[in-house]
Amino acid sequence: MRVHFQRDVDKLKRQLLALGAEVENDVRTAIRAIEDRNEELARQVIDRETQTNVMEVDVEDDCLKILALHQPVAADLRYIIAVLKINQDLERIGDLAAHIAERGLFLCSQPPIAIPFQLGEMADKAQSMLKKVLDAFVNLNNAAAHEVCAADSEIDAINRDIFQQVKTVVTQNPALFEALLQILHIARHLERIADHATNIAEDLIYLIEGRIVRHTQEVSDKAAKNNSTKEKGLEPGS
Repeated sequence: MRVHFQRDVDKLKRQLLALGAEVENDVRTAIRAIEDRNEELARQVIDRETQTNVMEVDVEDDCLKILALHQPVAADLRYIIAVLKINQDLERIGDLAAHIAERGLFLCSQPPIAIPFQLGEMADKAQSMLKKVLDAFVNLNNAAAHEVCAADSEIDAINRDIFQQVKTVVTQNPALFEALLQILHIARHLERIADHATNIAEDLIYLIEGRIVRHTQEVSDKAAKNNSTKEKGLEPGS
């Protein structure tokens, strides 16, 4: 019975890693499509979204079969639960990659504009978080999972900076509003990709350590953000 369970779990891991590789490639391609103003690359990402959805459903089906057939407990049960949750986050990252590609298609149809923002840095950091958390899953690397959680605040800060920069430029040149609105959406999608990578990291910590850190991480991040706001004299109502 244990041999059959391990065989099914190994298959599940391969499926999840294949989905992870697919969405990682989609994010990378969507960003390239924007950087190179390449409509073909953008359409490739959009077309692959259906394949990603099918892969996600297959992983979920196999998780449910394992739960029904083997009734795992303790660490084995944690593993299946973690895979179920990671699977959902990967599917959402695939959706976000398609949304970025759609924004890229719009930008390709417009006259080129200089993007004097940190969008490239943000994209690099989001991709780095995704790669690191997938590697952490392969190696069950607890330290790397914690590093991904810590990096999320950097993405949030860049997203806020981009928003302020876009506001300034639009005020000076309203004709760029439509194009810059797409930049804002792309930044928001990248921020959400980082959030999902963080979710995966938290699920890995649960898998490895057997404890839920999601809400404690949120409380810690909120406290740090509030302290930073107070130091700058930007408390609500100020």
